[in-house]
Amino acid sequence: MSKAWVIGDELWKLIEPVLPPWPAKSPGPRPVPDRLCLQGILFVLHTGIGWEDLPQELGFGSGMTCWRRLQRWTEAGVFDQVHRILLAKLNAANRIDWSRAAMDASHIDAKKRGCRDRPSPVNRGKPGSKHHLICDGNGTPIYVLTSGANVPDIKRALDLLDCYPPIAGRPGRPRRRFATLLADKAYSSAAFRQACRERGTEPIIPRPKTPGIKGLGRLRYVVEQTFALLHQFRRLAVRWERRLDIHDGFVSLACVLICWRRLINWTH
Repeated sequence: MSKAWVIGDELWKLIEPVLPPWPAKSPGPRPVPDRLCLQGILFVLHTGIGWEDLPQELGFGSGMTCWRRLQRWTEAGVFDQVHRILLAKLNAANRIDWSRAAMDASHIDAKKRGCRDRPSPVNRGKPGSKHHLICDGNGTPIYVLTSGANVPDIKRALDLLDCYPPIAGRPGRPRRRFATLLADKAYSSAAFRQACRERGTEPIIPRPKTPGIKGLGRLRYVVEQTFALLHQFRRLAVRWERRLDIHDGFVSLACVLICWRRLINWTH
């Protein structure tokens, strides 16, 4: 059995201080330790199994125990905070490529109807969602959001530009804006181009009914690569959660793992 769901000591040292403390006088039996619950959540994220199928012999507690812990941590923004910490560490190591960013969207099927499930225009109208992603020139995930499958990419483009916090890690003020933004024709809009320029980012977006920009595909491939990394987590390749916050909690945790692997690979 793969051990990808086992959390290492170094990553745990980053995550543990961010976790909200358990109430000292909480009623009921002693709670399952946070680290074991996190490993149970990672097991579900990697394998895609249902919460009710989580093997209790692994010591993670029941699937409902792990689900409740994930809910609690998502409400506290734990994985978003750890993601920001790792982005700052990557920036400090000069591993954030500020010369360009890339954005795109990817459809996923939704097996259970829930918030922001909509008929998918690419899958015969079946329920689906869409991941919208912005990454740097190295393919490091900066921000991901979820929408209905029938939401046009351009509708969430400004959210991708504006909703993630500035990235610290280097001397001076934390930085947010990339020099250029690479996107496909789905993002072709005069208003969006103007909004990018107002933010100090030059959009490189081909116009509809015109030949593509030569060489753009070779630069934009990083966003497709990052989608492939996200959807290697089986729980994200198909949306099983009815609740959007739980699904987005999984997405944030996946971004944490991707950034952690990049940091380890570049610093060891």
